[in-house]
Amino acid sequence: MSIPDELLVDIAALVESEHSNQMSLTVVVGGAVITGRLAPEALWRRRVAEVLKDSDRLGPFAAAFVSPEADPGPPVASKPPTHLHFHLARILQGSLGLPETGGMYRIALADVSAWTVGDLSYSDS
Repeated sequence: MSIPDELLVDIAALVESEHSNQMSLTVVVGGAVITGRLAPEALWRRRVAEVLKDSDRLGPFAAAFVSPEADPGPPVASKPPTHLHFHLARILQGSLGLPETGGMYRIALADVSAWTVGDLSYSDS
C-alpha cells in the first residue's frame, strides 16, 4: 500500500470539516479514471443508505451505511481521512462516462496514483 498524497489528504479533510460537496476531483485508481464531486463521508453514507432502502432486494444493506458517525453534526477534530467519497461520479471509459447519471464511489486515498482538481468529461465534438 502506498502513502497517500498529503495535499489530497488535506483536500479530503477540508471536504469533511466544511461538510461541503462542491469540490470536483478526478483521480486515477488502478488505471481507471474516476471523476466527480467529493462529499463528506456522513453525507455519502446517508445517500447510499437512502438508495438501498428504496430497493426491494438491497434494503437490508442500508443499515450498514447508517452509523453514529453518519450524523453530519458540527465538525470535530479527528484523525485524517483515509478515503475519498464521490457522488455524481463517473468512470471515464473512452468517450463514455459510466454510469451516465453518476454513481457513488468510495476510494482509498492510498490507492490514488494521480489526481487533478476538476470534473473531466468527454465530448464527441
